[in-house]
Amino acid sequence: MNPIQETRTMTARSHRRHLLSLAALLVAVAAALPAQAQTAFISSEKDHKLTVLDLKTQAVTGTIATCKRPRHMVLTDGGRQLLVACGDSGQADVIDLATRKSVKKIGLGDDPEIFDLTPDGKTLYVSNEEDGVVGVIDVASGKRSAEIKVGEEPEGVLVSRDGRTVYVTSEVASLVHVIDAASGKVTKNIKVGKRPRRFALTPDGSQLWVTNELGASVTVIGTKDHEVVDTIRFEVKGARAADITPVGLAMTADGKRAFVGLGKANHVAFVDVGSRKVTDLVLAGKRAWGLGLNKAQDRLLVANGLSDDLTIIDVGAAKALKTVAVGRVPHSVVVVE
Repeated sequence: MNPIQETRTMTARSHRRHLLSLAALLVAVAAALPAQAQTAFISSEKDHKLTVLDLKTQAVTGTIATCKRPRHMVLTDGGRQLLVACGDSGQADVIDLATRKSVKKIGLGDDPEIFDLTPDGKTLYVSNEEDGVVGVIDVASGKRSAEIKVGEEPEGVLVSRDGRTVYVTSEVASLVHVIDAASGKVTKNIKVGKRPRRFALTPDGSQLWVTNELGASVTVIGTKDHEVVDTIRFEVKGARAADITPVGLAMTADGKRAFVGLGKANHVAFVDVGSRKVTDLVLAGKRAWGLGLNKAQDRLLVANGLSDDLTIIDVGAAKALKTVAVGRVPHSVVVVE
């Protein structure tokens, strides 16, 4: 072997060793990081904790301590942080998902219910039930910049995908308030069913769905003119009408199917969005409440508030696979992948 060939061989060997070392380093770093793939976080109102569930093994892997009475949760910072609204602390707990530790608290005012973020993650809108207002909060500073008066006992909050409109439910008035984000003014009040609770938008943004807890129904609103276009009513064989109490609502990414937690009826309704017809009813636990979907859209998670557990449902088969204990009075579910 001449000197030039020998040099080239040594260079190639050195390059291979460098690549192998780099690969080993990447594997080590990945192993050191907490796995987030197929992980569900469930808020427990009575335990003041979040339960951590591995969806692949369908087993609880731990808990995360948080503030008092954790309820609604929203992902932020590109999915790296979880904001948790704590009703009895009047705060949002900001949890870093890599370390699973609280890194910040944001004041939400008295009795915060549901909240949502603007698309840029900079502004938070939260319903304060006892005061009958929606608070507007700057996330970076934690300062409350405004309050918007709405009907009594506001609950659901949803920001449109363009950030221009904020929707809020009033449980007592049975209204959906349409708020112009720029002016902070209510531009329209939409009459819906009795005790409206939660929202979902179709992926194209053309329809707003709202659950009516004491109306055993979902109201469908067209977002172009903010008029009611349909009402979907629910029936469960053997259940009294008064026990059919829709609250939790989720929709698939393709907008073809919606899921509605029917509360005290202990079932989840599968709804074909195009026809607005119920296709399946799946038995869950007691007071089927908060809902969460994984990215593949093949697993629906149902927080059951009165049986202290979570039901994992196979979406394709419309069948419950397993029930897992997840702490006292589970409220909401967020899936991180």
